[in-house]
Amino acid sequence: MFDNLSDKLDKAFHILKGHGKITEVNVAETLKEVRRALLDADVNFKIAKDFTTKVKEKAIGQNVLTTLQPGQLLVKIVKDELTELMGGDVAGINLSGNPTVILMSGLQGSGKTTFSGKLANYLKTKKNKKPLLVACDIYRPAAIKQLHVVGESIGVDVYSEPDNTNPVIIAQNAISFAKHQGLNVVIIDTAGRLAVDEAMMIEISNVHKAIQPQETLFVVDSMTGQDAVNTAKAFNDRLNFDGVILTKLDGDTRGGAALSIKSVVNKPIKFVGTGEKMDAIDVFYPVRMAERILGMGDVVSLVERAQEQFDEEEARKIQKKIAKNEFGFDDFLSQIQQVKKMGNMKDLVGMIPGATKAMKDVEIEDDAFKSIEAIIYSMTPKERSKPAIIDVKRKTRIAKGSGTKIEQVNQLMKQFEQMSKMMKMMQGPGGKNMMKMMGNMKGGMPQR
Repeated sequence: MFDNLSDKLDKAFHILKGHGKITEVNVAETLKEVRRALLDADVNFKIAKDFTTKVKEKAIGQNVLTTLQPGQLLVKIVKDELTELMGGDVAGINLSGNPTVILMSGLQGSGKTTFSGKLANYLKTKKNKKPLLVACDIYRPAAIKQLHVVGESIGVDVYSEPDNTNPVIIAQNAISFAKHQGLNVVIIDTAGRLAVDEAMMIEISNVHKAIQPQETLFVVDSMTGQDAVNTAKAFNDRLNFDGVILTKLDGDTRGGAALSIKSVVNKPIKFVGTGEKMDAIDVFYPVRMAERILGMGDVVSLVERAQEQFDEEEARKIQKKIAKNEFGFDDFLSQIQQVKKMGNMKDLVGMIPGATKAMKDVEIEDDAFKSIEAIIYSMTPKERSKPAIIDVKRKTRIAKGSGTKIEQVNQLMKQFEQMSKMMKMMQGPGGKNMMKMMGNMKGGMPQR
């Protein structure tokens, strides 16, 4: 996520390394590279210029504290300005109305239909809502089918009228249906086009006027950079939407859309999509994104994801097994499944401060656990529950069955043994109750 931008900003700040104080000369040299990095990320030229001007004004004349170096101070100023550039405070979603009506807009291919499903799943699982998805794309039959598939995968009803060619009537009928069925959120997926055209704008404007939604959201593919910003402006001029959704943030994103869109349309980014799965949706926090761009990680989001997957009952069972020296590969496998539910590995690594830079040339595969799972699944139930019985003959059979080398099996056995010892130590007085610590964190952290 924004790896190229992060790398170039890091190099820009290196110019100040070794300098004892901030001067107009070294700041100008650094900010020249910062502006170049922003332009390479497809940020609008005027926005990039205004940004560096603001940073320069705040940096010149600043007294560097004894605890800070000039580079560190400039990083802090840039972080604050990046946060402000992306909206400053986190923007909530308006869930007033009974039902709440949410209108989704955007070009074809932006991920609008998929994100409609993600939003429905988020509101259902995190906000205890009863959503209804509505298929108002009357031009693409596959879009209606796609929305039904999405709805079925998350257990959410989908309203469609395949023979009706009037999206206004479909949307109005869907809202009436939701009221009669006791559903309290209606998410309307509208038609997209390959480019902005007048017919498209008239159609979505008519739907907007007829249903008066509580939220109108513009969905944009974050990989399209400045084009996305221009499209957002065209939509906003006609719809006056309430917020932006950035999709495909897990892809090769340069960052231009995220950094420019707020300045151009003066509307907040509300959510981001970070993968294909239905739970790959995050509330957009400008300050957390600024920290990630600058290589500071995002520990708060990482802890929140861990909390969501933390199962107290499972933790108690694991504790008892560790205490009795009965922790086996089946238990290890269940821990892996919990980690996998937190999101793709590359995204998780990006949340750890300094990890992106440290692992710059390491290719992190999303199926990083694939070979480990294959090895464990090639063990017999007895071997998984009693790893100590796995001798050389068994290792050879496990390696052959999992399509791996015996060295990989040996490595996993060694790692498992080391982890078991560490977990055993944490049961003692020195590490007292890991589960209790996680439980306390869960209660003390801010909830989304």
